Amino acid sequence: MEASGHVEEVGEASGGAGAAFAGLVTEAGRRDPYPYYERLRELGPYVTMADGSMLVSGYAELTALLREHRIVKAPDGRLVAEGHPDWRDRPSLRLMYTSLLLLNPPAHTRLRRLVSTVFTPRRVERLRPAVERIVAGLLDAMCGDADFVDAFAFPLPVGVIGELLGVPACDWPMFQTLARDWVTILEDLSPAAVDKADPSAVQIAGYLAGLAQERARNPADDLISAMVAAQEGDKLSGEELVTMAALLLAAGFETTTGLLSNGLAALLAHQEQAARLRLQPGLAEPAVEELLRYDSPTQMLFSRSAAEAMTVGGVPLKAGQRVTSLLGAGNRDPAAFANPDDLILDRQDKPSLSFGGGIHYCLGAPLARLEAQIAFPALLSRFPGLELAGRPIPRSGIAFHGHASMPVTTG
Repeated sequence: MEASGHVEEVGEASGGAGAAFAGLVTEAGRRDPYPYYERLRELGPYVTMADGSMLVSGYAELTALLREHRIVKAPDGRLVAEGHPDWRDRPSLRLMYTSLLLLNPPAHTRLRRLVSTVFTPRRVERLRPAVERIVAGLLDAMCGDADFVDAFAFPLPVGVIGELLGVPACDWPMFQTLARDWVTILEDLSPAAVDKADPSAVQIAGYLAGLAQERARNPADDLISAMVAAQEGDKLSGEELVTMAALLLAAGFETTTGLLSNGLAALLAHQEQAARLRLQPGLAEPAVEELLRYDSPTQMLFSRSAAEAMTVGGVPLKAGQRVTSLLGAGNRDPAAFANPDDLILDRQDKPSLSFGGGIHYCLGAPLARLEAQIAFPALLSRFPGLELAGRPIPRSGIAFHGHASMPVTTG
C-alpha cells in the first residue's frame, strides 16, 4: 500500500478488495453494506480492481470525482458487454439510457438547462399541500398491520410525481407496476429483465406522449404542460419530453422509496432519535439530511470513466478507466464525519453524497427532501407505537439500496 492509500492491482490487498466488493451482492451485503465498506476503507480511499476499474470509497476523493466533468457517463460499453449491441432497438433500454441520467455535455447541458427552467424550486414548493394531502391519505389507510413499502414508501413518491407531471390520480396505481418493471434495467440487464421491461417502457412512453398531446391542446398547471411550452424556442423535442418525464417518474419513485424505507428503519432502530423528531417536527430538515447520509438510497454510481489520463482528488486515473463511486461508503467515512455509524438527527457536518454532485447532481433532490420532511414527522406523530412486525426484506441490486418489503404495525 502506498502512502496515498492507493492499492495496486496485485497481491493480497487486491484480492481483499474483490472479496469485499463481492460481499455487497450477497443478501447480507444488500441488507447491510457498511461492514464491507469498512473492509474496503482499510485498504485505502481508492483501489484498482482486478478488472482494471477504480473503486473509490473516500469522502474527499468522491467529492472531487463527482465535480469533475471529465469523468463521463459511458453506458454503451456496459450494455454491449451485457449482450445488448442492439440496445437502441429495445424500448426499455432506449428510454432509460438516452435520458438525462446517462448523457454527457453538451447534450446533457442543453437538456438540463431546458428542464431546470420549468422544474424550479418554486414549483416544488407549490406541491407542499399535495404532498401533505397524499401523506395523510396513505396514513389513514395504513392503520394496523401493513407493509410499509407497499402501503406508503412506494405510493407516496409515485403519487407526488404524478401530481407534478399532471397524471390523473386514477392512473397513479398503474405506474407503480410499470415503473418498477422498467427501472430494474438500471441494475439487471439479463434477457428476462429486459424482456419484462420493454412492454412497460412502451406503455409508459405511449401514455406520456398522449398526455403531452392533450396538454398541448389544453395546458394545465403541471410540469408536462410547462415542458410542452419548452418545445418552443430552443426546442425540447417530443421524444426528449417523453424521455425526461419518464425519467422523473422512475427516478422519483426508486430513490425516494429507498429514502423513506431506509429512513424509517433507521428511526425505528434509534428510538431516542425518533422521539426527538416526534416532539420536534421542526427538526425535519436536518433529520432528512442525516437519514440520507446514514443509509443512502443510492449507494454507488457506475458506468462512468475517465475521458483522459488525469489525477482527481489524489486519485490517478488512466484514459478510459472505469470508475465506481461508492457513495454509501463515503457517507460513513470517519475522515469526514465524527462517529459516522451513529444516527444524529441534528448533525452539523459536511453534506452527504447521496444526491451525487457536480453537473449530475440529482435534479429531483428538492422534491425528495420535501416528501421526506413531511412524511417522517407525520408518521411518527400519527403512530407513536409504530414498530417493525417482521424482518425487512432488502431489494435486489446493490446500486439502489432499500427494501422490497417492510412489515410494520402501527400499534
